[in-house]
Amino acid sequence: MELAKITSKGQVTIPAAIRKAAQLKESDMLTFEIEGDHLIVRKIKAPVDVYLNGISETLNEWISEEDEEAWSDL
Repeated sequence: MELAKITSKGQVTIPAAIRKAAQLKESDMLTFEIEGDHLIVRKIKAPVDVYLNGISETLNEWISEEDEEAWSDL
């Protein structure tokens, strides 16, 4: 069993052993579901939305520490 802590921003680092076992790599997409009292995390094998994948590279300007701070209370 591996443990991870949720940060104040709701972020979690997936432990290296789990990433390796699940063959997860940078930019892989994950889905999150709730089933009863379980959180289910699954790797998406194919892009869910080709359009959103295509424009995601152009949206990097919206991901900054300043933006996170400015919009964190919403």
